[in-house]
Amino acid sequence: MIILGLDPGLGTTGWGVIRAEGNRLTHLANGQLKTAASEPLPQRLAHLATMLEAIFADHHLTAAAVEEIFLNKNPQSTLKLAQARGVALMLAARSGLVVGEYAPRLVKQATVGTGAAEKVQVHAMVQRLLPGVKIAGPDAADALAVAITHAHHLASADRLANTHRIA
Repeated sequence: MIILGLDPGLGTTGWGVIRAEGNRLTHLANGQLKTAASEPLPQRLAHLATMLEAIFADHHLTAAAVEEIFLNKNPQSTLKLAQARGVALMLAARSGLVVGEYAPRLVKQATVGTGAAEKVQVHAMVQRLLPGVKIAGPDAADALAVAITHAHHLASADRLANTHRIA
């Protein structure tokens, strides 16, 4: 299974692609997509969509996962984040992928073992889970953590389904 993880943002969207074979995870690619703050919002969203479409085209994805929104102190920032997230969700759905959505706290719990983990801890654990990975930046590390969370979730769902078939 090839999983795309996304940590959406209007200024920077992190992305990471992993292969999951049972419990074995392999890093395939990661990066950060940036839009210019000087551009109008519609152009920034269109540029983000174009860059994401290229990632979808470059990888034979079988699943996608997107981090959910956490509330910022600034409502404008939350709205911009929501719009970028909407672009990511729409493109994944339009590509025919079922999309997992995970709260930041759940991603930290699944990756590090505690929902209160710091970004540096998430980054370090992603490096341990994906040996040899060169992470493009903090947003890419978060995106890889989202993909890892989705892989764990899918593996657990498969185990549960197999248990019910046997019983």
